[in-house]
Amino acid sequence: MSTGVRRRMGVEERRQQLIGVALDLFSRRSPDEVSIDEIASAAGISRPLVYHYFPGKLSLYEAALRRASEDLASRFTEPREGPLGARLLRVMGRFFDFVDEHGPGFSALMRGGPAVGSTTTNALIDSVRQAAYDQILSHLGVAEASPRLELVVRSWISLVESTALIWLDGRRIPRAELEKQLVHDFAALAAVGAAHDEDMAVLLRTMVKDEPADGPVAELVGRLLSLAP
Repeated sequence: MSTGVRRRMGVEERRQQLIGVALDLFSRRSPDEVSIDEIASAAGISRPLVYHYFPGKLSLYEAALRRASEDLASRFTEPREGPLGARLLRVMGRFFDFVDEHGPGFSALMRGGPAVGSTTTNALIDSVRQAAYDQILSHLGVAEASPRLELVVRSWISLVESTALIWLDGRRIPRAELEKQLVHDFAALAAVGAAHDEDMAVLLRTMVKDEPADGPVAELVGRLLSLAP
């Protein structure tokens, strides 16, 4: 029989609970619209107790962003097995799972939210972008990118971010179509780079040589190769 006595949480356990509660609320509404009172109520504690663990809303917001950024960065991790197009499509699926589940929170992470311009927020955003960049290079089998390849990969990551933010405003394009389009966009950017750089042309041929006829970029392969010297 339950005694009705609540177990007392340790300091770190309570901090993690508050971060989780804040993330849940930020996933449904803009962080600017979520008050400390709401976070306290959802966590089942008093407002002053929230301030015992976090000095203010900004520090709690940054802690929540840190957890979200780590989660988002992990979505780019993918075994280096099978055709590149299929791998990128799975990555985009996991990325848009996050975007779909944490819409306002994702927007806040990418746009800075209440902490726009802060050193902490900028560092978190940069860490997500760098993790994505490192993973893409890994999939390409490249240890150090040439200037042209770096431009292609970083441009694509920016395109993925901006596409997701636009998509959140009404979800007017079916998500599956958008995920495939972004994989095509990566191949297209690589092809444009290949038209100007022999090393990129070699990399492009390596990228597409194992793409199956029914893969996500199969219909682009012939057109892309025609652009390379």
